Amino acid sequence: MEVLWLTEEEVKSLLTMDEAIAAVEKAFYDHGMGRTQKPPKSYLYFSKYEGDLRTMPAYLEGLDKAGVKIVNVHTANPKIGLPTVMALLTLISPKNGTHLAIMGATFLTAMRTGAAGTVAAKHLARHNCRVVGMIGAGVQARAQLLGLSRHFKIEQVKVFDTSQERSQYLEKDGRDFLDCEYLISAKPQEACECDILVTTTPSRRPVIKDSWILPGTHINAIGADAKGKQELQSTLIKRAKVFVDDLAQAVHSGEVNVPISEGVLLPEEIYAEIGEVLAGKKPGRENDTEITIFDSTGLGIQDVATGFAVYEKALQTGRGIKLPMA
Repeated sequence: MEVLWLTEEEVKSLLTMDEAIAAVEKAFYDHGMGRTQKPPKSYLYFSKYEGDLRTMPAYLEGLDKAGVKIVNVHTANPKIGLPTVMALLTLISPKNGTHLAIMGATFLTAMRTGAAGTVAAKHLARHNCRVVGMIGAGVQARAQLLGLSRHFKIEQVKVFDTSQERSQYLEKDGRDFLDCEYLISAKPQEACECDILVTTTPSRRPVIKDSWILPGTHINAIGADAKGKQELQSTLIKRAKVFVDDLAQAVHSGEVNVPISEGVLLPEEIYAEIGEVLAGKKPGRENDTEITIFDSTGLGIQDVATGFAVYEKALQTGRGIKLPMA
């Protein structure tokens, strides 16, 4: 038995955003059709180190693909020169349980999350969106913007971050794939005057007020991915039409977790999972004045689907190192 080892750099060279979008959209569709197994993430909390570790197993039954991702989130890591998020993905054969590939999944995690935001906006945002607001300007902000640039004709990007240096870097980096007007906002509410708003902060208190959001806005709420995290004011969640990637996981660790714990929102008030929209079981946006929110917690099915796209491409191009397992 052999396992294919793919480094972070090899994954980065093999995976495009278009491929990630296609893989994630198919995974969401299968989830909506009930063709996946995906238990909620399990967590280990390293409180004294401001971090946690998560395991994410998933099985795409329709595609007969399975795997497990191990990923950490340590918000203090940039201070010591390490990424906030680091991950490793193992792909497994459902037929006999053999390990097919092990790959660095830090870049893959960023890409599949950016792809998820794009898939959601494609089905939930107004079709004529031209202005994107970014709250947070880190690694995930770039992935979200890259994904949106593949589907929308973006004319202006408004960026707010507590670090002006990060905002400027996002503008500089963004121009490599999206040549448009960039405005670095001094206040977060300035970036909220947009068609699509993307929030990618690790905040545990709301950074976006209800009153700042205009009718017709679509929001990709990306940052809240663990219990107690919240980027949007609870009353905004209450008045919007909320879509989640997975109901059970979102209730525990998504943007909706705090409003639910406060009693502001009931779980049954969440409108739909994004997979249900893709499968045609529920409508997405129904008019141009609705405020829609996509609550992204990140699913193992996204990782497995995207990981197999990388694995199959690696086999075709002869990339990676084959290591003996026995």
